[in-house]
Amino acid sequence: MGKILNIQPVTRIEGHARITVHLDESGNVEDARMNLMSLRGFEKFIEGRPAEEVPRIVNRICGICPWMHHLASNKAVDGCFDVTPTPTGHKLRELLQVMAHINDKILHFFFLAAPDFVLGPDSDYSVRNVIGVVKAAPELATQVVKMRQLGQMMLDRFAGKAIHPIAAVTGGFSKPMREAERVELLKDTQTLLDFSLFALDFAKNNVFSKYLDVISELGVIKTGFLGTVDRADGSFRIYDGKQRLMKADGSYVDFEGVDYLDYLGEHVESWSYGKMPYAKSWNEGFSMDLSEPKGIYRANTLARINVCDQMATPKAQEALEEFRAAFGRPAQATLLYHYARLIELIYACERTIELLNWEGITDTDVRAKVTPQAGRGVGVLEAPRGTLIHDYTTDANGCIESANLIVGTTHNIGPMNMSVKQAATALIKDGVYDQGILNKVEMAVRAYDP
Repeated sequence: MGKILNIQPVTRIEGHARITVHLDESGNVEDARMNLMSLRGFEKFIEGRPAEEVPRIVNRICGICPWMHHLASNKAVDGCFDVTPTPTGHKLRELLQVMAHINDKILHFFFLAAPDFVLGPDSDYSVRNVIGVVKAAPELATQVVKMRQLGQMMLDRFAGKAIHPIAAVTGGFSKPMREAERVELLKDTQTLLDFSLFALDFAKNNVFSKYLDVISELGVIKTGFLGTVDRADGSFRIYDGKQRLMKADGSYVDFEGVDYLDYLGEHVESWSYGKMPYAKSWNEGFSMDLSEPKGIYRANTLARINVCDQMATPKAQEALEEFRAAFGRPAQATLLYHYARLIELIYACERTIELLNWEGITDTDVRAKVTPQAGRGVGVLEAPRGTLIHDYTTDANGCIESANLIVGTTHNIGPMNMSVKQAATALIKDGVYDQGILNKVEMAVRAYDP
């Protein structure tokens, strides 16, 4: 008889999950799976509701990235009602999205991932947490907490709410920005940009160089990637653009978000509650076989910097060039998600400054006229955890007839299972394992920030 190891709960992720590792009679890994409850039910219980109410409902899907659902939903309702937001309304939406990305990057890297690297993956689990980081590096921890709070309060001051936002509306934004708000936000964002550059230097010197062997081996799989790029030059974008689906060999196809059903399918396994998207446009079907995966692609930070031709801001571009010189394109090592996350942090700060300096950002024309009607709209943007898709159809009264959502984490459910199996198979031999080894299996999941 074999044995089943349960790692429950998976710690330091933004949700709940369990890993089950199936050992054969010799104590070697036969299979490994990540089990999670991902059903939310929002696709069904928004049916029949006035579409303009939905962006205030779906922001409850995730307490960590409510801005992404709020904004993707508004983009979808815009499509249903055939309305184009005013230029300033469009820019204000993007501004709040990239500001929300800043906070998320700080949260994940320093609060959730850092204990594995600052304290070491084999350190005792009772201290391998954010409190352990505070004790080991109090000055760093103090700075991190202040920067995270600063980012959250920036959202709160301008939009009224940092969590469960209501500030974006169909056709644009609910309020203009005052000059005094712009100046204050600009000052705070410069502080955050300085911190983001420090954060990348800290990680390069204390994480990525120190744990290069772990990065090159742990949870490594070979897949394709999905992200958003600028329609004109293929540069990095997270609010608006075209979708790019890249194969493992670097070849790719671009498509508009409204056409996602022609390129992406959703697969269901009997042992999982989570839908697993796959690239049906590759005509390969779906398989998580480590030696020959089919239709498997990844989303989130590493995917986005793989698919883009270049970053759209100067400091982030410098960081990308250094990254690609070291790891190539597309980079496949799973733990490089952390490196990519810090490159994105720099971009988010730089892009926020660009938007705040845009000449029309304080214009008072922030919302276009809206008339509810029958239609279909697809709102696509990049949530921290991957490409987020809201697809709505409305009736003649402007109420939701049907909805389909593909949430960022969902893209990576198949790949996370593959990374877990790869890590467990490489680390557990002849029935020998300890807390350090089991934590390294968790690290393969933690990199995706699910």
